[in-house]
Amino acid sequence: MFSESLDQAEAMTELIRVLQDSENIVVLTGAGMSTESGIPDFRSDSGLWQDDELMQAMSVNYLRYFPERFWPKFKHVFLRPEYLQAQPNAGHLALGLLEGMGKRIQIFTQNVDGLHGVAGNTQVFELHGNFGLARCPICHTPYALNHILSEEVPHCVWENQKGVVCGHVLDPDTVLFGQDVRHYGRAQLAIANADVMLVLGTSLTVDPVAELPHFAIEQCHTRLIIVNMESTYCDKWAHLVIRGKVGEVLSQAVARVSSARDFPQRYRA
Repeated sequence: MFSESLDQAEAMTELIRVLQDSENIVVLTGAGMSTESGIPDFRSDSGLWQDDELMQAMSVNYLRYFPERFWPKFKHVFLRPEYLQAQPNAGHLALGLLEGMGKRIQIFTQNVDGLHGVAGNTQVFELHGNFGLARCPICHTPYALNHILSEEVPHCVWENQKGVVCGHVLDPDTVLFGQDVRHYGRAQLAIANADVMLVLGTSLTVDPVAELPHFAIEQCHTRLIIVNMESTYCDKWAHLVIRGKVGEVLSQAVARVSSARDFPQRYRA
């Protein structure tokens, strides 16, 4: 691992250099990205997934068999005040700034909060869906957050030409247990063509998404940079590993990249 011989300051210098030199950047983000916006990590020791019954209720089978019971539980998990009030943090904004510099940033996120889009990134692929969207499983009418929140169990209100209301209980856009993640093939293609892959705020313990960094190294020989508070199974193969909060690390690095790009123009003026 390149970073084994580097201290924190040297690692930051190398991160800045790689970001400066890279034009096509693939990003994988996990819960550690959202916790800095006040959203809890469900898989932590005190997280909601410690409740096995609640975790089982967040499955596609439970939704199909018990739709009226499903939605109150879903809202308890995903429509808590922490989610509804969350705003992009320094890490989200840093990625938005990178795209604003003209770099191609493709973000593949395991988070369902939609904050990458709010921060200004335009190529965001939500592997696990978005908590603020829903769709009728019968007529496929889409619904936004305001409708989801309008009743305890949201139903489809689409009417046909005869005035008959569809009325079915909606499906959340969020990927439930028992459903496949989305955009996986797109992620592999993006990684194969990337200058670097940033893995931000994920412990890489949930398959199949956890396999993407290994795919980057083994199949594509794409440089891998990991920023996370804890170790991951891919650390030993990464070009660079930085222990720290994503927002702090990324915002500092991107600010330096931005300053370096702006300097020649200011100097000429």
